[in-house]
Amino acid sequence: MRIIDVAEVTRPISSPIRNAYIDFTKMTASLVAVVTDVVRDGKRVVGHGFNSNGRYGQGGLIRERFRDRVLEAAPASLLNAEGDNIDPDRVWAAMMTNEKPGGHGERSVAVGTIDMAVWDAVAKIAGKPLFRLLAERHGRTADPRVFVYAAGGYYYPGKDLSALRGEMRSYLDRGYNVVKMKIGGASLAEDQARIEAVLAELNGKARLAVDANGRFDLETAIAYAKALGQYDLFWYEEAGDPLDYQLQAALAEFYPNPMATGENLFSHQDARNLLRYGGMRPDRDWLQFDCALSYGLCEFQRTLACLTTVGWSWRRVVPHGGHQMSLNIAAGLGLGGNESYPDLFQPYGGFPDGVRVEDGHITMPDLPGIGFEAKSDLYAAMRDLAA
Repeated sequence: MRIIDVAEVTRPISSPIRNAYIDFTKMTASLVAVVTDVVRDGKRVVGHGFNSNGRYGQGGLIRERFRDRVLEAAPASLLNAEGDNIDPDRVWAAMMTNEKPGGHGERSVAVGTIDMAVWDAVAKIAGKPLFRLLAERHGRTADPRVFVYAAGGYYYPGKDLSALRGEMRSYLDRGYNVVKMKIGGASLAEDQARIEAVLAELNGKARLAVDANGRFDLETAIAYAKALGQYDLFWYEEAGDPLDYQLQAALAEFYPNPMATGENLFSHQDARNLLRYGGMRPDRDWLQFDCALSYGLCEFQRTLACLTTVGWSWRRVVPHGGHQMSLNIAAGLGLGGNESYPDLFQPYGGFPDGVRVEDGHITMPDLPGIGFEAKSDLYAAMRDLAA
């Protein structure tokens, strides 16, 4: 049993949308296939993965460093103790050979992309959905029903309040009861008008979260906090730079309602520092670590262990990214839910075909691996990569 290839292709996921910091007109993503020599049901087992939106494709790093380290490792060194499956932690260790601590940057995305494909292959070799495999490994009972919220509300050329309201109404029509919109890409007064228009459209039928994408300095973050306090929002997300823990801690003094951050922290050490110094409150705040951007599920489990050490519930974690990998982790490890992009970043976001949102939740189907093959538009992009 061995990994015989790691293939990567960089593809555009361009869109004319923007948030408070970046536009997506030239955004790319890496799509990876981890090819094994294992055969199940007459077909070679191939694991697939990709990086989350908001970070560019990682083809250079994957081809220059991480692919070769996996392929050059002794095949037996990448297997579990029983020798009947690939060990994701051993593959992870092989990828990180000769890498210095710290300076996580883009390499965390490259490793996380391959790691997703490895876990997909491992679950397929085991003949189980990834969420059930994870639950078994952690001695938990898998819950296939997962909370999801609809992320959108981006700035878009010519998008007026009527169009924004229509977008949010469409999410309600599709079964969501929490929606999210962007702030910080306009003036406070304009953003307040946008928020109030959305709240009027929701009319108490759903909750609203807002996301500043790390745009604000402390003064601006506080000004927004004071204005947002009147709206009873689901959360106020990533007000300042993700590594400015002092800003996050200071902001809590002015904003008593729930806040969220963490999608741009790429290691368990960064997550631990957020919990130590960021003033995050375990009774109301939310953490948004995204395994696909932060060295993958192997590292994500170390991040969850940090939460346990300081008394945080895993239910306070709702990952960024809107992909099926985090859905499996949420169902298998009992996270609080997952982000969802009903209309954006396709075909990478969303759910397997036929899965519908009901009362803000989806139910995971029992599909081997992560379940990419059951999302027809996504699998069409993946199918030929292994060849």
